[in-house]
Amino acid sequence: MENLPELQHLIETVREAFAVGTAWLGKHAFVIGNLIQLVVIGVAFLIAKLSTPRLAKWAEVVNTRPHRFHKQAEVARWVLTPLMLPVTWLILQWYAVFVAASAGWPHHVMRAVVSLLTAWVIIRLVSNLVANRTWSKAIAVTAWTVAALNIIGLLDETVGFLDALALTMGNFRLSVLGAIKAGVALAIFLWLASLGSRLVEKRLKAADSLTPSAQVLFGKLLRTGLFTAAILIGLESVGIDLTALAVFTGAVGLGIGIGLQKVFSNLISGLVLLLDRSVKPGDVVAIGQTFGWINSLGARYVSVITRDGTEHLIPNEELISQRVENWSYSHKMIRLHMSFGVSYGADPHKAMELAVEAASSQDRVLDDPKPVCRLMGFGESSVDMELRAWIEDPEHGVTNVKSAVLLAVWDAFQDGGIEFPFVQRDLHIKSSVPIPVIMTE
Repeated sequence: MENLPELQHLIETVREAFAVGTAWLGKHAFVIGNLIQLVVIGVAFLIAKLSTPRLAKWAEVVNTRPHRFHKQAEVARWVLTPLMLPVTWLILQWYAVFVAASAGWPHHVMRAVVSLLTAWVIIRLVSNLVANRTWSKAIAVTAWTVAALNIIGLLDETVGFLDALALTMGNFRLSVLGAIKAGVALAIFLWLASLGSRLVEKRLKAADSLTPSAQVLFGKLLRTGLFTAAILIGLESVGIDLTALAVFTGAVGLGIGIGLQKVFSNLISGLVLLLDRSVKPGDVVAIGQTFGWINSLGARYVSVITRDGTEHLIPNEELISQRVENWSYSHKMIRLHMSFGVSYGADPHKAMELAVEAASSQDRVLDDPKPVCRLMGFGESSVDMELRAWIEDPEHGVTNVKSAVLLAVWDAFQDGGIEFPFVQRDLHIKSSVPIPVIMTE
């Protein structure tokens, strides 16, 4: 009974708080303006829900029609189809907010829904387009933060506060808000430049009128130009005066000239290789101890894949300064040399004829120029010969075709009675030496 006054006081406090909350809700929440906004939000959602299947079907029908950008349209449909409902709802809600604001009607609830829908659409779109989970999470957090600040009415104050945190150097002013805007603008423009360069490079690779070297050259120049333009446009779009960066870029250029000589040497060497077309993707080359075909030409190195599958990244400067054997520079025909010997008892004319027939029986050996066999000399134990044959696909291997030809020569000689010699040595004893013989039982 002693705690009864305290309990009554607590109950009275709760009643007063409930009465105050009810009064606030009745004055601010449960009013005709808010109810109308909720109805408008529900109607907009219902319209979006009913129209989404028709829009999806229309997009599918449009995409099935053959046109020039079919692949790009397919990717866009794959990305945007899951977003048709929220995007349609967002468009209708934005129109409702515009009408309400123009007429002077309450629209704060609808603006909150618009903020949440915008954040939702951005996050879903980013999750489909950005593969990096770190960037995707960062963009999602940023979108929800902006939406929350807009809903509670602190977005303008936050923007003003970030703009007030600035560093001024002469006429150059850099604020936190400006840095954020510059980062976002750079990210967007760089992404667009990367997407555009990939699309153009695909178109260049499909152009039969351009050589592989020209395709790589134009692709690299276009990529460099797009990224440079993206950086400049991104900085200009947020009001950064590029002339203020002249001293900084001069210092950076000096540092690059001193510390990155090799890197820029490889870059310039790569441009020289592309311009003079001395090597191109698909060429079969030998550089030092590395033999293989060129897989790709990069800005800094050339990718060469050997027959055993090893990929060598050779700096461009080495292809300029060292001797390079390009087996497919002017044409892809190369001549193979295969040496063998026959015994002195064999008919050399028949052996040469059988060797030529064996080489001609292989599919990879060319008929024009025809294979030939030459007698090279008389050895200690054999009549030395050399079989010469031409191929035009060295990228498929050289040792394998030599092995096939020599096996065919072996079979032909076995059937034709041509013997391969063994090493012979004659032992001459100038004087006899008595050999003692001991017999034991």
